[in-house]
Amino acid sequence: MGWEVISGVVLVLVATLLLPRYLRQGITTIPDFIEARFDKGTKQFVTLLFLVSYVVNMLPITLYSGAVAMSQIFSIEEIFGITYAQGIWVMVWVIGIVGAIYAIFGGLKAVAVSDSINGVALVVGGLLVPLFSILYIGSGNFMEGLSTFVAATPEKFNAIGSSTDDLPFTTLFTGLLLVNLYYWGTDQSIIQRGLGAKSLEEGQKGIIYAGFLKVGTPFLVIIPGIMGYQILGGDISNADMIYPELVSTVLPGPLVGFFAAAMMGAILSTFNSVLNSASTLFALNVYKPISSKDLPDSELVKKGKIFGTIVAVLSMIGARFIMYAPQGLFDYLQTINGFFNVPIFTIVFMGYLTKRVPPFAAKIGITFFVTTYEITQLFWDTGLHFLHISAILFVITSLGMYIIGKIKPMEEPFIIEDKELVDIKPWKNLYRGGGFVIFVMISMYVVFSPLGLAKEGGMNSVTLISIILVGVVCAIGPLLLEKFNLERTK
Repeated sequence: MGWEVISGVVLVLVATLLLPRYLRQGITTIPDFIEARFDKGTKQFVTLLFLVSYVVNMLPITLYSGAVAMSQIFSIEEIFGITYAQGIWVMVWVIGIVGAIYAIFGGLKAVAVSDSINGVALVVGGLLVPLFSILYIGSGNFMEGLSTFVAATPEKFNAIGSSTDDLPFTTLFTGLLLVNLYYWGTDQSIIQRGLGAKSLEEGQKGIIYAGFLKVGTPFLVIIPGIMGYQILGGDISNADMIYPELVSTVLPGPLVGFFAAAMMGAILSTFNSVLNSASTLFALNVYKPISSKDLPDSELVKKGKIFGTIVAVLSMIGARFIMYAPQGLFDYLQTINGFFNVPIFTIVFMGYLTKRVPPFAAKIGITFFVTTYEITQLFWDTGLHFLHISAILFVITSLGMYIIGKIKPMEEPFIIEDKELVDIKPWKNLYRGGGFVIFVMISMYVVFSPLGLAKEGGMNSVTLISIILVGVVCAIGPLLLEKFNLERTK
């Protein structure tokens, strides 16, 4: 719940604060901004972190999670008479080869077009799972199934994590917020969709729409998890298997095929985007700078494709070994991401916030962050959640960079140059759309808390009053922001 729903407010911040600056500068990759703000050395450092995170983490995990889902939905082991591990291995290569063809030979346009089609199918397919799960619980009677589902395990509807839970509620205001800001605002594989917008207005529309979809994910992902617990039982050895087993159990045969296609599309969407980003970063930020000659775009594209092919193969080889991770797939993903995400966001954050922090401060800061985080995760058990550690390191690193900037500032201050490559007129409904997304986000936490469904007997008048108050605040707030922005413009 925390990882998904908090993305709503973060995407509003990205649309409002980050995207206008990116498009005004005309950057095509985040390392481009790093170079403009600091220097080429810092850019190369950040590019290397991006590429390492893609190769050792994002791409293998995407392939593994997709292979788990597909092998279970299609019962690969039973059909071919092979072991679970062999089934995962087969599906990893099938997904990897198909995804690599899309990304390497189609480029970002193919990724964008396929994303649009896959996105619609995924939302429709995702909504079918809870619908048929309710019917399954109620033996064909939807209302009876809904009533039974809500009343059976009220404790499962509490999204307010305690200090002993995998995601304490307090992390939403520390490291979790920073991780989401990195992912949605500076991760090349994600923000490249915004960087490729034909105008600021179109980019902001897309980001706010994405925010609306993210705050609705409890109904697509989290609620089915609770349904899986009720239908399949609580004694499940591998939590990664719950969702595909639920799909196979509740959906009719023809709809299983449709859902598998939608799921395959979602897997390919992530894999394609990350692989395309890796190829782009290598071609523009690694190969081009070290080349001794002025290369045409066609040559850069060719080198990017070769690199993408190598990365795809390495990812397919490494994906199978994710199944041996000691914790669940999602927790493993986020813990390993800590080596890359917040350190990169810290550099971008300080780059925009300050004007005279020098390049060597950025290099020292990111080296300190990555090294210290590694120590706390591998050698020294601090007793703190890794997201709290990320937040503490973010503060220390930012403060250290600021002090260095005061002691030995840059000679010339950094100024954002408007290259006038796209229309940067903002979307007129930005604040209203953002306010609606935040309203839904907060309402989700009211509903999925002891005030709402987690209370014995379900929601009451206090819940409804709380949601109404949230709605009033989120309606008035955007109007005040619009008025303030208009007066400032005048």
